[in-house]
Amino acid sequence: MRNRIYLCLAHMSGKEMDYIQEAFDTNWVVPMGPNVNGFEEDLEKFVNHKDNGASLDRRVVGLSAGTAAVHLALLACGVGPGDEVIVQSFTFCASSHPITYLAAVPVFVDSERESWNMDPALLEEAIKDRMAKTGRKPKAIIPVALYGMPYQIDRIMEIADRYGIPVIEDAAEGLGSKYDGQVLGTFGRYGVLSFNGNKMITTSGGGALICPDDSAKKEILFYATQARESYPYYQHEHIGYNYRMSNICAGIGRGQMTVIDEHINHHKHVQELYCELLSGVEGITMHCNPSDCYDSNFWLCAATLDPTLRIRGQENAYASVVSGAVGGAAGVTHAASTATTDCQPNANVEALRVILDAANVEARPLWKPMHRQPVYRTSPAYCNGVSEELFHTGICLPAGPYVSDDDVRYIVDTIVGAIVR
Repeated sequence: MRNRIYLCLAHMSGKEMDYIQEAFDTNWVVPMGPNVNGFEEDLEKFVNHKDNGASLDRRVVGLSAGTAAVHLALLACGVGPGDEVIVQSFTFCASSHPITYLAAVPVFVDSERESWNMDPALLEEAIKDRMAKTGRKPKAIIPVALYGMPYQIDRIMEIADRYGIPVIEDAAEGLGSKYDGQVLGTFGRYGVLSFNGNKMITTSGGGALICPDDSAKKEILFYATQARESYPYYQHEHIGYNYRMSNICAGIGRGQMTVIDEHINHHKHVQELYCELLSGVEGITMHCNPSDCYDSNFWLCAATLDPTLRIRGQENAYASVVSGAVGGAAGVTHAASTATTDCQPNANVEALRVILDAANVEARPLWKPMHRQPVYRTSPAYCNGVSEELFHTGICLPAGPYVSDDDVRYIVDTIVGAIVR
């Protein structure tokens, strides 16, 4: 039996234990310390480099999660109760849930077909409409680097700057992805990174916020460490959060930074191999860089299935409620009441997922658009149907550092063997 091929698991470099041991030896087993400082410095060097030889001067704060980074960026942009924040609908819930933490209102914007990310034309339509209906501008805009693919940041920034709205780039899935040679997360006012166990590099759990300058970094650090004032006792004049990254986790991150380029290159290689091996398979289309401006890290390799493509067993798709651990390391702890919902992947996509699962290959549907999530059923949404269409037809294929060329060939052979001729 072939070993399980996981969607994406970060690979250890061997250096991690050195930094972790140093933390124990020096008794820095706390949410601060030399590893945190060193990891932030490594990240600053990485994100500030541009392909044309120029450099930026952004600052980075290590945090407990990418979700925490979104939350603190919103707080720093002045988002509060009743405010509206425009956010990409085609994303994981961590992009939108922090908006609700602040009692603000997410306003969802659909995707354009090329990158699958926020549609700039719909973005401007949403801004104008919200201003007309509420008399106020949205307080922030959150585009998302879906599966590592860059968004049209040049157009998004032009629109945002014209209306004077700060941009928070959610590059949690796009560490190392670039647009026109510049690293994602460095265009807007803030940039969000994630180091979850399935990301391009990992700290086991953790994230970071890219800040525009030292002053902004100082403010984020203040709120990330319980908003303590500078007295010899605990004085609190603002509500803060326990969001700082631990020195142990940061030690893992420092080791991971030694292999980040290797990881990114491997993901790109896996994407190229999928494209090559699936190029002659009718009805399956890989999601690729739309133009030379885009340089995705291909955190996950995504494909779409033509609705007419027939997969073995699709007539029995959704015949029973899914049981067992699905959905990543956290799994699912709340059992579904029905096998189906009113918005789900097509039967051929689900059938292919089941066949791959039986072959010990982890595959998943694309993110379900947030505007179709029950929890956001009353939120404003500006839609063109693109994200729903992609959700109906898309599937994510394994791409992590542990995925070998032979694994990709095995996955493709399994896919081809699942097609009904």
